[in-house]
Amino acid sequence: MYPVIRMLKELAKNRNAEPLALTGTHVSTHICWPWDIDIWMELNNGRTLTLLDLGRIPLAMRIGLINVMRRERWSMTMAGVSVRYRRRIKTFERFEIRSRAVCWDDKFVYLEQSSWKKNGECANHALYRAALTDKNGIVSPARVIDAMGITATSPETPNWVQNWIDAEGSRPWPPMQD
Repeated sequence: MYPVIRMLKELAKNRNAEPLALTGTHVSTHICWPWDIDIWMELNNGRTLTLLDLGRIPLAMRIGLINVMRRERWSMTMAGVSVRYRRRIKTFERFEIRSRAVCWDDKFVYLEQSSWKKNGECANHALYRAALTDKNGIVSPARVIDAMGITATSPETPNWVQNWIDAEGSRPWPPMQD
């Protein structure tokens, strides 16, 4: 089940938070509740992806994107993700999620998110490819930035992000059915 109450809490908590630059980092704190765990009593890998929403949506709000999306009637979609899991988050353990936009190209914004344990260890790290859409399809990041009323150019794409973009570009779609 989607964590609607937790999302509403994050939005309320951050409604008056200081605005962030397009590439600013939003930090949010969370607890791994019993309904987030798998049979090993740790944060479920699929639930991790859902909980990362709790960082992305407030990030979009703090950079001013949510208001523009409402005005323009745009939606946000995740068009791909690569996740690296390295440390377990156990039941009732507190952790923080750090979220930021890394760069963008003519179609997508690349978002980096990570979950950090209280002892400073990174539990997981995700790279998302996100797109804004309207009734005609993908809205270019250049058009989004213009609608936000700001001037910005993408930071240089880090090698590790470009390598992922290239790998995704070589991946067949649709996938084989055999």
